[in-house]
Amino acid sequence: MNYQAKKNDKEELEKRAFYLSTLFDISKDIFGKLDAEVILRNFLLMTMGNFGVTEGFILIINLFSKEATHFISNGFHDIHLSELENGAKQMLLQGDIIGSLEIDTEIENIEVMLPNVTYALPFSIDAHNAGLMGLGSKLIAKPYAEDEKKLLATMVNSMVIALQNAKSFEEIKQLNADLLKKKQQLEKTVTELQAAMKKVELLEGIKTSLRKFVPTAISRLIEDSGTAAVPRATEQDVSVLFLDIEGYTELSEMVADAELNEIIEMYFSVFLESIYEHNGDVNETAGDSLMVLFLNDDKITNALEAVRTALSIRDKAGEIKLEYFGVNKPMIINMGINSGPAFVGTAKFESYSGSRWTYTARGMTTNLAARIGSLASGGQILLAEATAKRVGQQFPIHRLGRFALKNVSEELEIFILQ
Repeated sequence: MNYQAKKNDKEELEKRAFYLSTLFDISKDIFGKLDAEVILRNFLLMTMGNFGVTEGFILIINLFSKEATHFISNGFHDIHLSELENGAKQMLLQGDIIGSLEIDTEIENIEVMLPNVTYALPFSIDAHNAGLMGLGSKLIAKPYAEDEKKLLATMVNSMVIALQNAKSFEEIKQLNADLLKKKQQLEKTVTELQAAMKKVELLEGIKTSLRKFVPTAISRLIEDSGTAAVPRATEQDVSVLFLDIEGYTELSEMVADAELNEIIEMYFSVFLESIYEHNGDVNETAGDSLMVLFLNDDKITNALEAVRTALSIRDKAGEIKLEYFGVNKPMIINMGINSGPAFVGTAKFESYSGSRWTYTARGMTTNLAARIGSLASGGQILLAEATAKRVGQQFPIHRLGRFALKNVSEELEIFILQ
């Protein structure tokens, strides 16, 4: 083999090594990116660098809207960019180009439409998007050889795959975002359904309690007894909370019965939610008033749960706004609490129409709680001394002084819950 042949073989090997190295570098760089803009920019810069080109661009258009989605250029003067983009778009949208978009479809006579561009290669990304890469003259002032054009086609094919991967990643990312949004919507719907079910249950409980005057304590007593017999009343420690709505009489004169009923149901729903949350039982109802019993084995727990219920009712009732006859303010709830022994249990009433059971607490403890509740005004929560002693370590209370109460022979020490 003569010297020239060896030289040609060496040049061919070096060329192939260069091509392989170029493909490796291009693939390593663009396949590590997931943003289309970054992929296009990096690809253009590496291609120009490897081929010794100072001017180049890549245009991507949507075939349906005929609008450019990406236009990356390098080396062209700013004043020529608009002309360059429009010319590339027109060239890419030519019927013969669109109809036969192949990676190796070289565009002839490109200088006519795109000055300073000596080589252009269209490519298809998918059914919706196509692109055009254009390169200026090489610094060595030689035309693009056939093997260089094949290399460029292979490189562009790698870029297209990278763009498709990036698009797939974005679609998966969007699907995940959509799934997360739907999951959040589903969770919100479930929460709303649960809240709605809870309100329905509360309203059903209100209607049942108002109709029968039978609290859930009776069911618990029957279950605890282990028989179908209803346990009779016995003396036990109890905390009693009396509640009434201030200005109820005046309001009943201002609004129709249907509206008044809506107001009471609205407030009683709030009351019952707080009462059941703190293990209380509604014992009696009368218009705007409630009598609530707390019957735990521990007397301190009774008093604490009664006070917690009163505070919860005050907070939740304060969030309700009424809009009747220009009034836009919450109604005032007054409460009184007393603790001590009472005769608690069921009572049976017989009549010609049948028997009816009720559940109540009788005795001085209950009577004093009612009197203390009637003494409260302006949203006060008043406590008898027995209750104040039980809760004074956990809640801020203030001594109001001694008060004479209706039908009570001696004045009582009254405390207010701050």
